[in-house]
Amino acid sequence: MKRFLAIAAILLAAAPAVHAQPWRDDDRPALGAGGRDQDHARDAVRQGRQAPLSRVLAMIAQRTPGRHLNTTQGDYGGRPAYFVQWQMPDGRVVIFIVDAESGAMLARQGG
Repeated sequence: MKRFLAIAAILLAAAPAVHAQPWRDDDRPALGAGGRDQDHARDAVRQGRQAPLSRVLAMIAQRTPGRHLNTTQGDYGGRPAYFVQWQMPDGRVVIFIVDAESGAMLARQGG
């Protein structure tokens, strides 16, 4: 047993130190895509420049049965937009494209 502990201590001492760093040197999060996209979206909602996602999802739920799967943000026709993946009761997936500033439905793809 002492021999095992001695070997473990030697291996541990020889192992390179690993430090978990939540931020990289360029001031961006180490994990997660899009850098600070969520922070920018949150700020835009607070400043009234963007519709809250909760309002967009409530609008879709009122019009369409199913459930929310995922949402991403991007550009649609030169305007900021939410791309909402919605699963219909029969399993089909529809993507709703919603104007991020006004909350108006722009398009529906699939399904």
